[in-house]
Amino acid sequence: MEEMENKKTILIVDDEKPIVDILVYNLEKEGYNTLEANDGLAAVDIALNKKPDLILLDIMLPKMDGLTVCKKIRNSLDVPILMLTAKDEEIDKILGLELGADDYITKPFSVRELMARIKANLRKSEVQETNTVNNEDVKTKKIVVGSLELDLDKFEARVDGQIIDLTLREFEVLKFLASQAGQVITREVLLEKVWGYEYYGDIRTVDVTVRRIRGKIEKDTANPKILITKRGVGYYIRNN
Repeated sequence: MEEMENKKTILIVDDEKPIVDILVYNLEKEGYNTLEANDGLAAVDIALNKKPDLILLDIMLPKMDGLTVCKKIRNSLDVPILMLTAKDEEIDKILGLELGADDYITKPFSVRELMARIKANLRKSEVQETNTVNNEDVKTKKIVVGSLELDLDKFEARVDGQIIDLTLREFEVLKFLASQAGQVITREVLLEKVWGYEYYGDIRTVDVTVRRIRGKIEKDTANPKILITKRGVGYYIRNN
């Protein structure tokens, strides 16, 4: 009984029964509990009532599309949401500022890759919860680099004293870069350290997220002063 209670629960939201069946089979084989929803309205209802540990959310759904579902769930729950999409060009929307999705995977996908993404997002979520409960040393609670200030307790970012509205993932990217200000960090390292992937996944995830962050913290995104690109290498926070 205790083992059942300790299992992570994953909500699968997809209107294609063959995909749901495959996901249920593989997730349960990996030791997860599963919930299912076949349309957007049911997804929101189940998510808010059952509070799963992670949500696999298809974009194309009847009654309410996946992007709207993501927004509604994110307003109430801080749960990892992994979007499933058949369209490569939807990536910008999925990782958009308004949505709060944590990750995406493009159909068709390999079960092995999907399981790796799920584990990485669950692991990251656990680390964030632990850090929130167990306050770290006072000296590590703020990072200040030039006009950028990060409050690690509140997950709050400020630029020139103004609060910037970041998603948790965007905050984690800034935190990682700011903790090593002036040092160029490759996309692959960011993908591994911030997203938690143990393999080099799709680095576009990093590029899209950085572009979104710039849209919030920079006065002129074409001429950034805080979050800088080292062409062909990666990104860094300017420390002067």
